[in-house]
Amino acid sequence: MTAVESRPAGVALTPSPGGHRPFGARVKAFVALTKPRIIELLLITTVPVMFLAAQGVPDLWLVLTTTIGGYLSAGGANALNMYIDRDIDALMDRTSQRPLVTGMVTPRECLVFGYALAAISTVWFGLLVNWLSAALALGALLFYVVGYTMLLKRRTSQNIVWGGIAGCMPVLIGWSAVTNSMSWAAVILFAVMFFWTPPHYWPLSMKVKDDYARVGVPMLPVIASNRVVARQIVLYSWVMVAISLLLTPLGYTGWFYTVVALLTGGFWLWEAHGLLNRAKAGVVGGKLKEMRLFHWSITYVSLLFVAVAIDPFLR
Repeated sequence: MTAVESRPAGVALTPSPGGHRPFGARVKAFVALTKPRIIELLLITTVPVMFLAAQGVPDLWLVLTTTIGGYLSAGGANALNMYIDRDIDALMDRTSQRPLVTGMVTPRECLVFGYALAAISTVWFGLLVNWLSAALALGALLFYVVGYTMLLKRRTSQNIVWGGIAGCMPVLIGWSAVTNSMSWAAVILFAVMFFWTPPHYWPLSMKVKDDYARVGVPMLPVIASNRVVARQIVLYSWVMVAISLLLTPLGYTGWFYTVVALLTGGFWLWEAHGLLNRAKAGVVGGKLKEMRLFHWSITYVSLLFVAVAIDPFLR
């Protein structure tokens, strides 16, 4: 695995004068390599699915081992992502304080750390959960690192669409951890996350499109107008909401999940169409309010999957 030189011309990567790297700051830097905020969202989609698969409370030891394994696997993927993207991270405002850019962690340390987490997490899943979950976790890691980061991100505006598959895998991992098998319920929730990812990330990309343009990453908002992006957001949003409602007619969920899916999905569509209307009107800057949908998207997926976990107790 290789990446281009991470330093912009004339810029040295040093954490502080003299290169001093305090132990506490180093620990925080290695934790930052795993991108904890992103992993929180992944775990939100893993654990509730385990409740649905168990139709009640799953074995708590299994929940713990699956959660730890998921953190290690996703953390390894994120560290390897930072290693590969260290060149553009140094040029983007939103990533300028990442550990490899500041020099708090060296590229070699990051690479070893990422490989170690990948290996440990695979063995962890295999021995303490099951080998199907181990294979799914390793597949997600490889797809994120190779498929998204190395092949798609810098080559196509569809990068986040297909690259988002890696972020959908925790749903399958949660189900397989309990049942050691797959189910249409898991596939449906996987599809919900697949169609959730682009309208979740594109609003953020609209906000920071100058960053992506500066480093030549063709996120959709970089190469298309706000109107085109907002139209795509609306399209993906409708498909996402429609798929989320399939669980009930197929018998996997009951009234509680349905009510939550309708209310949260309805508000999502309201926000998405609001963004489209503002884009059509030529609104730009802060008045476009694209981040409202981004923040709601996190709330939406959290509420939806909490409903997935609670619903079995109300049927």
